[in-house]
Amino acid sequence: MYQRTVVVGHLGRDPEMRYTQEGTPVTSFSVATTRRWNDREGAQREETTWFRVTVWGRQAEPCNQYLSKGRLVLVEGTIGASAWKGRDGEPRATLELRADRVVFLGGRGEAAPAEGGTVEAGPTEAVGEDELPF
Repeated sequence: MYQRTVVVGHLGRDPEMRYTQEGTPVTSFSVATTRRWNDREGAQREETTWFRVTVWGRQAEPCNQYLSKGRLVLVEGTIGASAWKGRDGEPRATLELRADRVVFLGGRGEAAPAEGGTVEAGPTEAVGEDELPF
């Protein structure tokens, strides 16, 4: 079975980064998507859906560094359940979008679309200083 989810929206808060006990970086943030339509009477309606996003590994650090509240992003990944015990000891669960790819669509601190960068999971080759394009 194959499951992919693509979400384009604005960050609802600045990202938060932490490290697992094994030292793996994890960045979390929320993305809001808004659907607009006209109802039967012609009145404009809108509905906002929030997605909790987690970014793991090598792409977590640039997401934490370059994303901020209001930034427009495209996130591609899989939906998964996350379970934990709350401070009261009761079990809790939520659905989250586990990102495989994050595309920065707006400029730093901008909410409007602009040419952006892409951060993807997976191995990358080391680039020497002489090979940098700038």
